[in-house]
Amino acid sequence: MEKILVTGGCGYIGSHVVRQLFEAGYTVVVYDNLSTGFADALIHGEELIEGDLADTDKLDAVFNQHRFKTVLHFAAAIIAPESVTLPLKYYTNNTRNTLNLLRVCHTYGVERFVFSSTAAVYGMPADGHAAETSPTVPINPYGTSKLMSEWMLRDLAAASSLKYAALRYFNVAGADPEARMGQRTPEATHLIKVSCQTALGMRDQVAIYGTDYDTPDGTGIRDYIHIEDLASAHLAALSYLQREHRSVTVNVGYGAGSSVREVISFVKKVSGIDFRVVEEPRRPGDPAMLVATAERIRELFGWAPRYNCLERIVADAWRWEKGLYSRR
Repeated sequence: MEKILVTGGCGYIGSHVVRQLFEAGYTVVVYDNLSTGFADALIHGEELIEGDLADTDKLDAVFNQHRFKTVLHFAAAIIAPESVTLPLKYYTNNTRNTLNLLRVCHTYGVERFVFSSTAAVYGMPADGHAAETSPTVPINPYGTSKLMSEWMLRDLAAASSLKYAALRYFNVAGADPEARMGQRTPEATHLIKVSCQTALGMRDQVAIYGTDYDTPDGTGIRDYIHIEDLASAHLAALSYLQREHRSVTVNVGYGAGSSVREVISFVKKVSGIDFRVVEEPRRPGDPAMLVATAERIRELFGWAPRYNCLERIVADAWRWEKGLYSRR
């Protein structure tokens, strides 16, 4: 099996993908600045190079040493509301640093590139559903920074032998079913993690941001996907690029949405704890509803989710959070 570079491989999503790559027989080198990731998330002892994508000299040295043919790129800032107040952080960390990475990939003849993109590129679809052919009109700098990276990938692929798969994620949640890894960022903003932390007494309350959306219960609706299914989509994307040698953009979601109130209810049910919930005004940059139209990934990749159940997602997240809490 070939050697693969994974940027941001010590983070929540990246570490699950790294583990699945190892289990599939790949040799993995992780490049991560550990600003939000954790070195001990590499549970199989994969090689870790601590470095930043802003460090172009180090990137050049790493590629010169390893001569990768495949890169999976996860390193990015990901908090949409924060991007509204700190836009330059997102254009620097997401767009410029992706440019740095693509430049060195081009120099050293990388053939396959799997990109961690986002459904935020769609902004606010008229009916709340987004297909790969839907207009890309992001409403926050996070989504724009990722869309700009997609454009760079598209144009580089048109001008070179590089082929890419851009995976537009919807709302990733949950944890490894064996509780070996999960979301570890203490100040994470993911609703399921925040709700689990509140049930454990680590936070005072869960806030619902916006209760007047045009949705059945007034709260935002999202397409929640289990982290294991999201990770497996990357291996499916890699297999596709190896097999088809052509670029593709796909949504990664289940095609069904759950509201904020529904998620909180499931966390209360799974945990058996009735924690405090408060209602706050809408946050800037939050659409009322964002759900995937996700037939393309099934048709092209042969990908099929294994954990398409909100209660299962919450149960795995709860098991992981309880374990983290007990080790504090």
